[in-house]
Amino acid sequence: MESSIYLGSDGWWHGRVTMGVKDDGGPDRRHRRAKTEPEIKRKVKELEALRDKGRAPKAGRVPTVAGWMETYLTDIASLKLKPRSLDDYWSKTRNDIIPGVGRHRLDKLAPEHLERMYRVMLDEGHAPSHVLKVHRILSRALKIAHRRRIITENVATLVDPPTVDEIEANPFTIEEAKAFLKAAAQRPTFMRWIVGVGMGFRQGEALGFRWAYVDLEGEMFHPQWQLQRLTWRHGCKDPHACGARLHRFDPCQPDCKAHKGYKRGCPQPCPKKCTRHASTCPERKDGGLVFTRPKTKKSRNSVPIPPPFIPFLLEHKAQQEALRAAAGDAWEEHGAVFTRPDGRPLDPRADWEEFKELLAEAGIDDRRLYDGSRHTAGTILNELGVDMVTIMEILRHTQISQTRRYVKGRSHLSKDAMRRMGDTFMPPVQAPIETTTETTDSRAERARRRRRVR
Repeated sequence: MESSIYLGSDGWWHGRVTMGVKDDGGPDRRHRRAKTEPEIKRKVKELEALRDKGRAPKAGRVPTVAGWMETYLTDIASLKLKPRSLDDYWSKTRNDIIPGVGRHRLDKLAPEHLERMYRVMLDEGHAPSHVLKVHRILSRALKIAHRRRIITENVATLVDPPTVDEIEANPFTIEEAKAFLKAAAQRPTFMRWIVGVGMGFRQGEALGFRWAYVDLEGEMFHPQWQLQRLTWRHGCKDPHACGARLHRFDPCQPDCKAHKGYKRGCPQPCPKKCTRHASTCPERKDGGLVFTRPKTKKSRNSVPIPPPFIPFLLEHKAQQEALRAAAGDAWEEHGAVFTRPDGRPLDPRADWEEFKELLAEAGIDDRRLYDGSRHTAGTILNELGVDMVTIMEILRHTQISQTRRYVKGRSHLSKDAMRRMGDTFMPPVQAPIETTTETTDSRAERARRRRRVR
């Protein structure tokens, strides 16, 4: 296990360090070189120290950040992540990580490179929460590379990502919730909003309800599925050639008219080896609106249906049967509770747009969809006196601390609670008793009274 140092005929100092045995059984000897003898000795000692600590990198060429991220997402993360989460990881890798630090070798990546990338992202208008998500994805990938001894250190742990202020919930008041549902009562999707606002289901869970998991007799919902929109993937052998007619390598001009209707502006140019445009692939797969399992086991817990909702659900089911009969062969059966006129599940994008329209019709200021459903249900349950543990079970959270973030206190409830607290500790203030005559009790007056008596 001894190392060797020698001066080569090329004028460089060379060091050979025995690290052990390779996977094929051959000796694993690493090479280092330097211009001077002291420098090569330092490099050899550093490599020997890593070997003795069991932290030496594996033999072979270290991949670039872009190459490792593709390996990590394809072979490692895909085995654990849910499809929607994996899509999000791919999106941020393609759009942020690879353009920012993709060409760096993993062992040459420095904290300064990440900090510079985060600063550029913030200057381009990305939210701090977006940058933090990119940091977590990259840090997780580097952590796996460190575990497998591809690199000696995870440089992402040396970087402080941007601080993200938690978004304060803005749920409906009881009056606003009633106004919102009154506006929704004029639409065919009325029951979808009753379930969302009144029971606090997530959008994907509400749109993913199937009649097979609705027990009207037992008055129970069994949320076993959710509806999500996933990114299409190529099923062909050459994704780059498949999307050739859609590749666009030059950025758009400032007065671009082709993407005038795009809400997010002109799309970014394609990379040289672009493999996007899978939605047009003849053999596309794993995309579109898909029924998937909820993220956690707790999310599948059954939830009681409020008894007043049952008649409305029965009426909704009868209306759906009438739509099925009217559609005939055009009906696409998915078993969904909330459908379009042809039987297909409701599109999450159209559902979000309808929520914004109902806010305007009800005269309510702009809110997030989560504020108008999940946060609203938790907050109103708290106002009705339901304890936090029960609210946690209804919202199907794994920790009560998560439930507390969903429940927002009301100022009028706080005032009433502090009034009762004051009444508990402080005695009631008695009003002063007014008299019609004034009495004097000085020493001189008492002396005069005694003289009169005598």
